[in-house]
Amino acid sequence: MEGDDVTEDVDVMREVGAMRDIDAMRGKDAMGGAEKPMLVELDHVSKIYGDLHAVDDLSITVPQGQWLSIVGSSGSGKTTLMNIIGCMDTPTSGSVSIDGHRLEDLTSAQLADVRKNVVGLVFQKFHLVPHLTAVENVMVAQYYHSVVDEREAMRALEQVGLGDRARHLPRQLSGGEQQRVCVARALINSPRVILADEPTGNLDEANEAIVLDLFRRLHKEGTTIIVVTHDAAVASCSEREIMLNHGVLAGERWNDESARSEYERAGGRPASSGSERETSGGFVSPSKAGKVDIRTDFVSDGRAADGRTQEAL
Repeated sequence: MEGDDVTEDVDVMREVGAMRDIDAMRGKDAMGGAEKPMLVELDHVSKIYGDLHAVDDLSITVPQGQWLSIVGSSGSGKTTLMNIIGCMDTPTSGSVSIDGHRLEDLTSAQLADVRKNVVGLVFQKFHLVPHLTAVENVMVAQYYHSVVDEREAMRALEQVGLGDRARHLPRQLSGGEQQRVCVARALINSPRVILADEPTGNLDEANEAIVLDLFRRLHKEGTTIIVVTHDAAVASCSEREIMLNHGVLAGERWNDESARSEYERAGGRPASSGSERETSGGFVSPSKAGKVDIRTDFVSDGRAADGRTQEAL
């Protein structure tokens, strides 16, 4: 065999291998089904402060387009986990990948780029600049991303139903309207994933319904949404729920079986926790959620997260 032929064969083999690697990274199933990229991957992630394990050996994968709720009481580790996914904190151990970026390999500047280009943040306390109008608050996010474009900011406000409130200051807006400004601000740079921390925690029932309807529309359009909440009603709107208790996985529930089947076909794995620490059987949420009990609310296929049968619980 001539040397040039050998070189060409090696190049072809490399290309085939590279394509296999790409298919594996994208989560393409072995039968050639639809691709479902794993947008977020946490592999044995822990966050430890002295003796406190805020997040304890968690492994979670989230594909593009999924709506996931992370639920738990105060101190369960859900906000710490959100901060890690949102590139606002780093794990003590384990690996985190977002949109193909291994966060532990990135510099501070590169992490900032992921945060502003890939992630859109919605906070419970709004964090609007009080002396700026609604449209100007949306434009602040543009300023840190690229260039300011008022027309784009107006379109973002119109998308959340606030085109007629664009020139109002935060104090002139209701709580629900302020939260929708936050959603518009999160959407303005076309992020791959929306991270929302207790997005309805400060809202009355009517405004909560408005915000949840907005999330439903965004999810239908293909936006990946991760919501941190203590509210069982909010969590039930998502396709999938993960329950934390003192930093440890306490349960996982699917609210959409078709989404679950698609996730499994794409190679998605159940959430897991390698920690040997025991968790309590349940927890009491604040008044909006009532009691959430792993024995009744987070039993999947007749088994709890620790493998015990429902009868044993």
